[in-house]
Amino acid sequence: MLKSARKQEKADKDAEGRMPLVEHLRELRNRLLKSVLAILVITVVAAFFYKDLIDFMLKPMLDSVGCTDGIVSQRNGRPCADMTVNGLIAPFSIALKVSLMAGVVLSAPVWLYQLWAFTAPGLHSHEKKYAMSFVAIGAPLFGAGAVLAYKVLPQTATILLEFTPDHARNLLPVDDYLDLVTRMVIVFGLAFELPLLLILLNFTGVLTGKRLASWWRAMVLGITVFAAFATPTGDPLTMLSLAAPIITLYFVALAVCLVNDRRRARNDPDAGLDDDEAAELDLTPAPIGAMEPVAAPSTLPEQAVGGRRRINGYDDAT
Repeated sequence: MLKSARKQEKADKDAEGRMPLVEHLRELRNRLLKSVLAILVITVVAAFFYKDLIDFMLKPMLDSVGCTDGIVSQRNGRPCADMTVNGLIAPFSIALKVSLMAGVVLSAPVWLYQLWAFTAPGLHSHEKKYAMSFVAIGAPLFGAGAVLAYKVLPQTATILLEFTPDHARNLLPVDDYLDLVTRMVIVFGLAFELPLLLILLNFTGVLTGKRLASWWRAMVLGITVFAAFATPTGDPLTMLSLAAPIITLYFVALAVCLVNDRRRARNDPDAGLDDDEAAELDLTPAPIGAMEPVAAPSTLPEQAVGGRRRINGYDDAT
């Protein structure tokens, strides 16, 4: 059944890879199902190691503002924070959150490939070879964003706990802390995918490098505003730690788009034209080769129809 479904899917595509709307929706459903399945499988595997994952995620917080080895105050003299778990269901929900986040992060190569495979029919056959490059670049970018969020957490915790009143002890629920970590990891990871998305739109012909270059001021401003809202502290250093790498990656993506447009223009001079824009036609007359004489029969077939002789297109009766 699976093989016949694939054959039917290939039969529904024309030579240019176009499909009806129903087939696009069906393919989108299949790609989403594969992505969700990959996340669930890795989530189940990560559930067996959830305690190690929780310790790994709590380490930067404990090293920054936590209470370890009997220490009751931070380096600045303020009381340190205690990580707590409240409620009977909280340990289970914490394990579920940590396992699910690990599933999303570690399955990034799978769902990135499914994203590319869904848009690949819009590419020419010689451009589909970039699928593995898309995944090979996209997964490390997502991982780099997640690592950056992990590294920013200690500074974030220090700044936020500076608002704790003097002589007060701060109790940090682990589930609230994990919500913050999850949000930062997902936001930082997806933010690092922005340059790859721009390159994807360029390769599919939706966005040109020239148009992307005209947006650079708005893009820099938008990335900065996004970083201000995405970082929980809002301090300039934490905001720049997210905005600066994304802006750098944006200009790298811009350079890749411009190079791709130049390559496409070399291979196809009309590639940059809109669908309703007329291409320049070469009206120079082409030379005609030597004429070959063709011998004509004495009586053409249309002049001898029905056994009667036809003269100048008319039979004898006329």
